[in-house]
Amino acid sequence: MPGSELAMNLSAVLSRGAVVFALVGVVVPFGGPAAAALPVVDMEQVMLAAQVDPPKSGTGQTPGAAASVLEVERALSAKGFLASGSVDGHYGTSTVTAYAAWQRSLGYSGLDANGYPGPSSLTTLGSGRYTVTRPISTGSRTSSYGGERVNARTRDMLAAADAKLSWSITLSQGSYTSANPSSAGTHDAGGAVDVSVASLSTTQRWQTVQALRTVGFAAWLRNPSQGDWPYHIHAVAISDTDLATGAANQVHDYYFGKNGLANHAADDTPSAYRVAFIWWEKYQR
Repeated sequence: MPGSELAMNLSAVLSRGAVVFALVGVVVPFGGPAAAALPVVDMEQVMLAAQVDPPKSGTGQTPGAAASVLEVERALSAKGFLASGSVDGHYGTSTVTAYAAWQRSLGYSGLDANGYPGPSSLTTLGSGRYTVTRPISTGSRTSSYGGERVNARTRDMLAAADAKLSWSITLSQGSYTSANPSSAGTHDAGGAVDVSVASLSTTQRWQTVQALRTVGFAAWLRNPSQGDWPYHIHAVAISDTDLATGAANQVHDYYFGKNGLANHAADDTPSAYRVAFIWWEKYQR
């Protein structure tokens, strides 16, 4: 090709935003081929599976969560925390244990190493492997509602439920407390509260259950025939990353239409007061 013609072609190519490599006819757009996008891990779905999967008798996956769980498990396996045979999209006890070990390797302890992903540990685990979307944060663990200790996320959820009622939600027990042995450890960590209903009518009690469920609580009206307690509402903030194991297992029960008690009986909430399964972040959308 004559020099003048080469110069003209090169000028035309460059004017169209391209680069000529070694002048051998290989033309690649500026910037090169688009880098392959990393997989996306939806933290909301991972947390849902972390509550719903462990109590299952098998290794069934939670609908909508398996793809995100698989990426987390692959990362845990690549770092030596999870056996390859357990990379199955089921966030069972093996994955909980492996994730807790990963958290401890980062220097976390206590509730910060409970096997439920926090946004920081989940992002660090995925460095170069996946990106994280829809992070969940509990906020301050020393917030309060009506004088009872809760985390900031639970406080905001209670306020949203309270706004739906013409009476006030009054807590008889908050979170991060082991003061009541009849609670079977469900209040030892975050996300669990008990609501006093002594001054409410039966209809108001059920309406309070409905309001709590609407904003993302697993909530049930408890009665004296079920245990050594007065009438009250027990509520667990779904997908709270600080949940005690017992409270997370109650979310599993709620997901499958059960009562969250040791007998795992059917939920006795009247159908008029039931709502579709939802969590706080999804409710806000």
